[in-house]
Amino acid sequence: MTANSATFDVEAVRRDFPILHQRLSGDMPLVYLDTAATAQKPRSVMAKVMECYEQYNSNVHRGIHQLGDRMTIELEAAREKVQRFIGAGELEEIVFTSGTTMSLNMVAHGWGRKFLRPGDEILLNMMEHHANLVPWQLAAAATGATLKYIPLTADGRLDLSSLDQLLTSKTKLVAVTAMSNVLGTVNPINELARRAHDVGALICVDAAQSVPHMPTNVRSPQIDFLAFSGHKLYGPTGIGVLYARRQLLEAMDPFLAGGHMIREVFLDSSTWADPPAKFEAGTCPFIEAVGLGAAIDYVNSIGLLQIGQYEHQLSVKAHEKLAAVPGVTIHGPSVDHKGAILSFTVDGVHPHDLSDVLDRRGVAVRAGHHCTMPLHELLNLTATTRASLAFYNTLDEVDALVDGVHAARKVFRLK
Repeated sequence: MTANSATFDVEAVRRDFPILHQRLSGDMPLVYLDTAATAQKPRSVMAKVMECYEQYNSNVHRGIHQLGDRMTIELEAAREKVQRFIGAGELEEIVFTSGTTMSLNMVAHGWGRKFLRPGDEILLNMMEHHANLVPWQLAAAATGATLKYIPLTADGRLDLSSLDQLLTSKTKLVAVTAMSNVLGTVNPINELARRAHDVGALICVDAAQSVPHMPTNVRSPQIDFLAFSGHKLYGPTGIGVLYARRQLLEAMDPFLAGGHMIREVFLDSSTWADPPAKFEAGTCPFIEAVGLGAAIDYVNSIGLLQIGQYEHQLSVKAHEKLAAVPGVTIHGPSVDHKGAILSFTVDGVHPHDLSDVLDRRGVAVRAGHHCTMPLHELLNLTATTRASLAFYNTLDEVDALVDGVHAARKVFRLK
């Protein structure tokens, strides 16, 4: 199937994901609606990882032998795939990390602690995942910088009406998610980048939820920092990406120190290698990186635009059918302003209890605060139930989710 297919053949896609065909306890088919936490892996990704282990497993950049050469070639080929996938201008702007959290901590530590000063301001908002919030709290505490927050509208979008007052010459960084992992809100990154740059600030984008579901181009608009994880992009765990403009990587301090990231080491000092090696201390997750490259190949073979269109169809149906269930509240904006993530509550049913009932029916969702405690406090909630959809889900699986919610209401004898 290609991006030019007239229709989206979800059954062909599902044949590429072995885990989706298993039966759970009680002989229930798996309905996996937790992709925002981690995506399932296609056969091609697993096959590529096994190929690495079986045929040329060897550490990269070090061995003067055929296996080391082959593994290094595969690793750098994966870096090129990431570069093209997000539109980076230079290969050296792609740093492999352990995931989004590590990438954002690299920016907060290597850039924030070096360049922020007392009185400088970091602009955040309350829908951010803790990974794009806590590192900036630590950076602010270490440097004397101040945290400010863009307010949210009643429907869970950024309230840009206050941006003129919040974005000033004191603002040094805007840290924002491209897609909320709870509300599904797709934020106006283009406008935020332009407005930040107008006052001389940088923008740091948490793209963990957006990169797998919509096209990304870090040069249009110009993004300064962007982070995402491989395991949410149908790739292996333990691999992530930090994109940063070359000039920023050269100016930043390294976050981890050790082998590979050095140029020269003396008894009392060291000098650093050029990016990206400067930020890839020790043995990087090279096989996982190659697996990420295979995942990008797979997604490209289908096409992100086609993926997004199909996921939107799923989301529209899920919103319509869930909203019709008595007592259900879907949190966040309307379906036209969000990705395929639905966080909701059911009057009279705790999200953990709802998730348990769904699990007994084979429907895998997530319950909790989803690493967004300030957002849930704003919503006056301790937890929500989250269903996150992907292009391997079906319309029938949306029905299974809704049927499970009805079943939970019966279990708790709700009228």
